[in-house]
Amino acid sequence: MNFILAPSAIADLKEISDYFLEKNVEAGEQLFQKFNKRFESLTRFPKLGKLYPKLHPEIRGLLEQNYIIFYRISSESVEIVRIVDARRNLLELFKEWPY
Repeated sequence: MNFILAPSAIADLKEISDYFLEKNVEAGEQLFQKFNKRFESLTRFPKLGKLYPKLHPEIRGLLEQNYIIFYRISSESVEIVRIVDARRNLLELFKEWPY
């Protein structure tokens, strides 16, 4: 199994990267290394994250620091759909499904 990044997740990563480029490059690099480790973990253990049925029946999420990596599982891959600050209004964020 492999992972793929949805366009929405790529946009989220760009936004996170831009933030850390202004605030703390080293912390940003460390966070992105942790994200990558989480992505790889999900390919081996796709059900590692918890379900978020109030957001969407297929969506799972895995916390990494202050961010939730949202994803869904298919027979061939783990699709990372969003990577968002856990303090955001998640119901509002997922109102415009699909990603």
